[in-house]
Amino acid sequence: MSTSNLELEVSSLTAPSLQVPTFHHTPYYCEENIYLLCKKLCDDGLADPDGSDLFVIFISNEKKQIPLWHQKASQRAEGVILWDYHVICVQKKRNENSSSLVWDLDSSLPFPSPLGTYVADSIRPSIQIFSEFKRFFRVVHAPIFLRHFASDRRHMKDSAGNWIAEPPSHEAIVAEDGAVHNLNEYITVSPDDVVKNVEADTINVVFSEKLGVVIGEDDLLGFFSLIS
Repeated sequence: MSTSNLELEVSSLTAPSLQVPTFHHTPYYCEENIYLLCKKLCDDGLADPDGSDLFVIFISNEKKQIPLWHQKASQRAEGVILWDYHVICVQKKRNENSSSLVWDLDSSLPFPSPLGTYVADSIRPSIQIFSEFKRFFRVVHAPIFLRHFASDRRHMKDSAGNWIAEPPSHEAIVAEDGAVHNLNEYITVSPDDVVKNVEADTINVVFSEKLGVVIGEDDLLGFFSLIS
């Protein structure tokens, strides 16, 4: 994950107040940060042991230019920044009347934040933006993501092989099937990939497909309301 130079009540969580430093975080490696966050939430009893209440969301678009607000890396007013892609985790327990929570280690919003708050304050769908900045959301069920995701960090090296940003200290993530790098499969999205009508069948796909489903920003809240 890198930036562009272009302008531009968590009362339902029965756990102690959490701080971002509790979790592993390497700047500009949001996909690995969220991978480790999912594992820690499961290990610490803050999520289902198998991560079945967690969903990993890759935010991207065709031009790899997505605006988000309240991002710590921003030097601009209201924390606006233009990422090439971003990765967050949404927690929503099935068969429970509980609110969805967003875990974003790069956000200055409360950690975690209710999904409605995060959408309103960080995604800001009410703001009119140019079509090339329109954001798409690939939703992947965490248990599937933890088995299949892989990254050897090649995307964070320049043409001379130098690191664009210092990599995490832990070993690179290798998928269960031995794949060493498939990040592009997750962050590559186009309007043609977007599900036109979010319904029960869409939810079923998320629970079965490696790359989940791609939805538009207007359907994000509705999507998680269908998980019950």
